[in-house]
Amino acid sequence: MTIEHNRLDEAHRPDKPWRKWGPYLSERQWGTVREDYSESGDAWNYFTHDQARSRAYRWGEDGLAGLSDDHQQLCFALSLWNGQDPILKERLFGLTNSEGNHGEDVKECYFYLDSTPTHSYMKYLYKYPQAPFPYADLVATNRARSRHDFEYELTDTGVFDDDRYFDVFVEYAKATPEDILIEITVANRGADPAVLHVLPTLWFRNVWSWGDAVERPTLRQIVASESGSVVAISHAELGERFLYCEGAASLLFTENETNTERLVGVPNRTPYVKDGFHRYVVDGQEAAVNPERSGTKAAALYRLTVGAHASCTVRLRLCDEAPNNLPVERMYAKQFGPGFAAVLDSRRQEADAFYATVIPSSLDADATRVMRQALAGMLWSKQFYYYDVEKWLTDGGVDPLSRKRRAPRNDRWQHMYNADVVSMPDKWEYPWYAAWDLAFHVLALTLVDEAFGKQQLDLMLRERYLHPNGQLPAYEWNFGDVNPPVHAWATIFTYRLEQMQSGHGDLEWLERAFPKLLLNFTWWVNRKDSDGNNVFEGGFLGLDNIGVFDRSAPLPTGGSLEQADGTAWMALFCQNMLEIAAQLARERPAYVDICVKFVAHFLWIASSVMNAGDNVGLWDEEDGFFYDVLRLPDGRAERLKVRSMVGLLPLCAVTSFDGDLIRQYPETRREFARFIETRPEVVEFIHDPRTEGVKGRHLASILSEDKLRRVLAKMLDENEFLSPFGIRSLSRYHAEHPYVYRVGDQEYRVSYLPAESDTGMFGGNSNWRGPIWMPVNGLIIRALLQYFMYYGNDFTIECPTGSGRQMTLYQIAEELVRRLSSIFLRNADGYRPVHGGNRRFHDDPHWKDYVLFYEYFHGDNGAGLGASHQTGWTGIISRAMHLFATTTAEQFLELGKGAAFVQAEAESEVKDRAGVSG
Repeated sequence: MTIEHNRLDEAHRPDKPWRKWGPYLSERQWGTVREDYSESGDAWNYFTHDQARSRAYRWGEDGLAGLSDDHQQLCFALSLWNGQDPILKERLFGLTNSEGNHGEDVKECYFYLDSTPTHSYMKYLYKYPQAPFPYADLVATNRARSRHDFEYELTDTGVFDDDRYFDVFVEYAKATPEDILIEITVANRGADPAVLHVLPTLWFRNVWSWGDAVERPTLRQIVASESGSVVAISHAELGERFLYCEGAASLLFTENETNTERLVGVPNRTPYVKDGFHRYVVDGQEAAVNPERSGTKAAALYRLTVGAHASCTVRLRLCDEAPNNLPVERMYAKQFGPGFAAVLDSRRQEADAFYATVIPSSLDADATRVMRQALAGMLWSKQFYYYDVEKWLTDGGVDPLSRKRRAPRNDRWQHMYNADVVSMPDKWEYPWYAAWDLAFHVLALTLVDEAFGKQQLDLMLRERYLHPNGQLPAYEWNFGDVNPPVHAWATIFTYRLEQMQSGHGDLEWLERAFPKLLLNFTWWVNRKDSDGNNVFEGGFLGLDNIGVFDRSAPLPTGGSLEQADGTAWMALFCQNMLEIAAQLARERPAYVDICVKFVAHFLWIASSVMNAGDNVGLWDEEDGFFYDVLRLPDGRAERLKVRSMVGLLPLCAVTSFDGDLIRQYPETRREFARFIETRPEVVEFIHDPRTEGVKGRHLASILSEDKLRRVLAKMLDENEFLSPFGIRSLSRYHAEHPYVYRVGDQEYRVSYLPAESDTGMFGGNSNWRGPIWMPVNGLIIRALLQYFMYYGNDFTIECPTGSGRQMTLYQIAEELVRRLSSIFLRNADGYRPVHGGNRRFHDDPHWKDYVLFYEYFHGDNGAGLGASHQTGWTGIISRAMHLFATTTAEQFLELGKGAAFVQAEAESEVKDRAGVSG
């Protein structure tokens, strides 16, 4: 046990709130649904980046390298000015959905370098040009480019040429849960001295301007000297605390209030408004800050002249310890003496010690760096998310109980009240949770913080999140959209992981989740199987842009679309619910009957996938692959023969079972046998679950062994799905053979594109035609391991197809992890494929060790695409790397328990990668 592990154990205690302060600030609050009160629902244009410096937010706050308490009452972040920019750099800049040739995109260079799970230590890097920030150039150039052109990035503008930029490192270290040390190190990478204004900024989230009777908090100066300054903080709930600022910095004060005069020409309520520091520093307006040295927003202004290739340091301390009338010299000796550096150094060492227990010692230095930065990105991407939908609707003039004016979105979700720290996909491009993203996040988060992972899954099932009808919320742009049902899978995964690590799982937590998951399962069955034939259709299922039609919109042909992926998701959902029920039944016999129910339901769905009464089913016997089926209003049906991830997902609907339930309750064997004997058609075309495999295991699978081999042959073909960097979401076959479907004069075409989509059918951010997508690759790896636990070492297949090289399913899973990992690792030339052709990331010593975890990746060269900081689901690479560095094939066969991405016993010896073939 490390010191950080001890903190995790203490964190639930009210006297040891180690998680109270963390990186819970958003990186973009403007342009979000919560701040949108327009009638059209055009959030991007209703609240713009240009307005953000002057307009108080209603539902959250954003900042640079930010920190807040877990209710975002008090916020701290960095502001910068290089003496050239037109605005004070208080937040990250990026393009809106309509400004970029590939949709919304942050246009900054920043990196999450480290974090412990309790945030006792955190490190962040922001790269700030010394030339004027090219706001207008980035917008104009990207807007002028077509979908066929590359995005125009900050590194393309020339502002980093000749190394004329600052590396601004921000480190946080907690001496106690309420005592936070802050060290800001500014490194001038250029050959000439340069001036930088550094403004560590403290402010309260505005809760007093919206008609609620709340006590207004205050910030005020109580000490100002050559040695340093102190801001006193008074808040009704947080109490009294203090920000100590070392050195001769000027303290500035204003109010976190909207500058209505600038925005709409209406006189301000106070002369001191949100953009006061911008006006004071950039515009030289001394009257913009409060001479009384008080307000709800404060900053310490440091004007640093940083020598060529030199650095300067700024130190602060946010704590609950009062100055107590000590002489200034003694006060600062106490706060910033040798103890400050000692605490900071201790927290760095403790972070190293913690990660030494997480990251397998068999990984080399580069792989260790990648895995640690992936986990750091996951931990930095926590955010306090506040959204009271009913309040938001009524504030916008919408009565949830009236039809006089409908909101553009979310008016059927008025029960939702969110005020929690939630794992975000990305705090700039996606500064809102998505339920299915979150399920994948937990895979990585539980490597470092099991309790937080469980709490996140639990959160989505609470009554203030889960809809009364059982639907899980999708994301704030439309909570009613449909996301793949992976919550049950993440729940049983998390339970199994805890079971493996501690010898027992949290059965009470599992049982608490089950009835809510059952409610969600029922919603799916009732809403997405319109014909009651156990084939599912309609709605957004995470793979919308690799199909022929926009599946969120009515079909141009009329009729319905039966989806191979939607049906596969439901088959997997059944298996997950069966696995949970079986686990509960070991201790609670009342769950035995529901186990039988889910076996039957899975078999009905699986057999429907393989068998259609009119012989136009999802399985195509000639091709040996799954396709969507279009059912037309006149009764005709036809397969839409697009070879995509849609057709691979039925392979993922697989779970191995160890047979314990049958042994414990022999009557269940008779129930299963009776069901199959009276309905033999349900197993005629699928794998027969009665057949025993390795170690007496049983397999729930849509695919029989023969069909499994046929699908794998396509998946492992380098001319189809298998890329040097993982499994593509669309087969390369369609590069030479595009699929075309005609409706009247309209042509619908699907061609292989290894990067961004060239169609605007699905909105500005259309990006799913061809690239490698980490979450579904994770599901495929999980599926291969499930098949391996059943078939064992006797099942081998060519990998790659046509190579003559036979592999076990474990070895294929290991090979996929190797290919996915290679996206981020240095190759033989020292380049990381993730950075594409950006030579600065490959050659520059101040860039080459920093890794970005993108939303998805180029299908042929592995370059990062989409959101550049979506560590969220891409962070599961850390779980995959961990698994294959800690568990041999033989160990995995012994694990059993239907585990998905699980590891060997926590105390087991890490295998030596050299010489181990798996």
